Amino acid sequence: MHIHNLSNTNSVLNNFIFEIRDVSIQKDPMRFRRNIERIGEILSYEMSKTLSHRTANAQTPLGKAEVNVPKDDIVICSILRAGLPLHNGVLNYFDKAENAFISAYRHHLNATDFEIVVEYIASPNLDGKTLLLVDPMLATGKSLALTFEALQSHGAPKQVHILSVIGAKAGVDYVRSHFPENTHLWIAAVDKTLNDKGYIVPGLGDAGDLAFGDKLRH
Repeated sequence: MHIHNLSNTNSVLNNFIFEIRDVSIQKDPMRFRRNIERIGEILSYEMSKTLSHRTANAQTPLGKAEVNVPKDDIVICSILRAGLPLHNGVLNYFDKAENAFISAYRHHLNATDFEIVVEYIASPNLDGKTLLLVDPMLATGKSLALTFEALQSHGAPKQVHILSVIGAKAGVDYVRSHFPENTHLWIAAVDKTLNDKGYIVPGLGDAGDLAFGDKLRH
């Protein structure tokens, strides 16, 4: 797996990471969603440099201009619900992409143990396309691996990219061992540890709750 940790280079991205982490700022849901969206745009820009391109001729008022534009057929797949703001950011840059959605959630067996349950999937044919898996929090990596496994019945993509906001080292290691070797991971920050409930530390909390409000917990 090719890992691209964008926090290794200082940029404006770090300001958005700071704001989604900071408890005094992240409580504004609109600002939180927009910051996640902007991170998705930055990840998409960096990822776009690795795509295949073709030459297109643009007719301007004064003549013709040759422009190299991406030619890959892209499918963006996000994991509901936390993935939606990040999905929107990626879609802002790849506005002609097809879209897929999947539900994958933690079913808690007890206070510390849980299993990932996949219940719903809507996806176009993936054969020969470039698949972008969008998930803001790469904690254990299990939901991403199960998502990719569930998508196998929809075709074989030629290339897979994972776009994530914050990950844990354990989650990065897990997807590294469960995805094809030529997969690319684009991530804004990697934290060192998970707590006993499988949450990233220091992380930022529950991205879905921060974006859309608290959910009823059973």
